[in-house]
Amino acid sequence: MSPAGLDLEQFAQCIADFFFMLVPRPRPSRKALDECLIISHRGEHDNRQVKENTLEAFAVAVDAGVWGIEFDVRWTRDWHPVVIHDSDAKRVFGLDLDVAAASLQELRLQLPEIPTLAEVVERFGGKYHLMIELKRDENGGERIKAERLRDTLNSLEAGVDYHILALDFELFELVEFTSPAALLPVATLNIGKFSRQTLARNFAGLSGQYLLLNSKLIRRHQRQGQKIGTGFIASRFAFYRELNRGVDWIFTNHALRLCALRRRLLDD
Repeated sequence: MSPAGLDLEQFAQCIADFFFMLVPRPRPSRKALDECLIISHRGEHDNRQVKENTLEAFAVAVDAGVWGIEFDVRWTRDWHPVVIHDSDAKRVFGLDLDVAAASLQELRLQLPEIPTLAEVVERFGGKYHLMIELKRDENGGERIKAERLRDTLNSLEAGVDYHILALDFELFELVEFTSPAALLPVATLNIGKFSRQTLARNFAGLSGQYLLLNSKLIRRHQRQGQKIGTGFIASRFAFYRELNRGVDWIFTNHALRLCALRRRLLDD
């Protein structure tokens, strides 16, 4: 997507967030609050003092009481899985470094803040739910990538300790060692296709932007025993709306705010 297109998408998201922030919603039931599963999207970050997808960002989120953390996995030149969203380090770290062009050793020397998948699993795996989004690259090595994912996640139980997310169904080929019940497609504008594929292939469920997943679609997937995750919830009334709609997983860039709100509501 072009920078202009991205700006337009972000602007539309801001308009939607502002609307849902102002429209009052009924307070969720205690049961909905008790069962609420808040997932910190890339950890709690501002990309100034705390950078996204870092151990520090994840630590801040889990200290606030989140159920899970979401993060992105890319590959170094020598096919080691590392945790970073973009294909390069410029936006977050201000360094013009292509992740897929650097070896793990080179990446660690230049940007030690970027953790490996193994480091995230070692520190947070089995204690907090890991939502692991795989990113596509063109540097090959699929067999080695699959083996390293399998070996790194071997100590965890698929679908219980972690789910694998992807915007592209083909990326799930890297995790054929796990069950379809641990796979979670992320829909963008192709919601109909993703919904049909998710139902047909008995995946764990479906995730996407909260405006895309309407209540009829949510009920359709939940009747088949699948879960729904929506993002990115930013305000109190948007949070109320999603819980009242029966959404299972709340993805957010404001985990501290939503966890504090949930605690206040439960304490009332």
